[in-house]
Amino acid sequence: MATVIVAGGATGIGRACVGLFRERGDNVVLIDHRPEAQAVADESGKGECLFLQRDLADPAVPKEAVALAVERFGGVDTLLITAALMVSSALEDWTNEMWDRTVALNLKMPFFFTQAAAPYLKASANPSIVFTSSTGAIKGHAGMSAYQATKAALPGLARSLTAELGPAGVRINCVLPGWIETPFNDPFWSYQRDPAERRTLIDAEIPLGRHGTPDEVASLVLLLTSSAGRYIAGTSIVVDGGYTAV
Repeated sequence: MATVIVAGGATGIGRACVGLFRERGDNVVLIDHRPEAQAVADESGKGECLFLQRDLADPAVPKEAVALAVERFGGVDTLLITAALMVSSALEDWTNEMWDRTVALNLKMPFFFTQAAAPYLKASANPSIVFTSSTGAIKGHAGMSAYQATKAALPGLARSLTAELGPAGVRINCVLPGWIETPFNDPFWSYQRDPAERRTLIDAEIPLGRHGTPDEVASLVLLLTSSAGRYIAGTSIVVDGGYTAV
């Protein structure tokens, strides 16, 4: 049984991960700004799930969430960052506010969550951090500048933190999902002239011919955070049905 902090889990990949963690018997502290995440916490599972409704762009939240995990469950073993902001806009329409909020949530938040959790992770017998990046880190799409720039930065952040925390046994990895069936992608589809046509074209570019499911990403996260993943550190693993491979 481990104690897991999940930043972002009302829907999609984060929600699937919470379910698999609890099925494994882990206790979870789930942080999300959406009140519907309470329903995720209320689902049955072997492990407990506490829900903290907060704006994850707030710099005070990492310390608060870590303190709650330590108070209720005695420590932190795993940190999973799935929360992110995707804004789709033409170049001429971008504002400082749009860019800064994307950076605050997609890049600063993972770093400061790591900073807050690090002392407790170092005391864990199986400490692990997973950042959810994206194939947007390696394959460009118009209108996605801030999202793709911040997601491309996460593998670099994971490598730097591995150099710093690896000697204490803490491993940090990135998962790069491709096209996954999740509401998170709605801003991308709304930016398209013909979303259905664009979806068909994208699926045709994926060798496996379809979008993935949140569970297909969550299963990799479970591996990376388990004892079976003890020697995987500082790397980025793509889960995209071959989309970026061909």
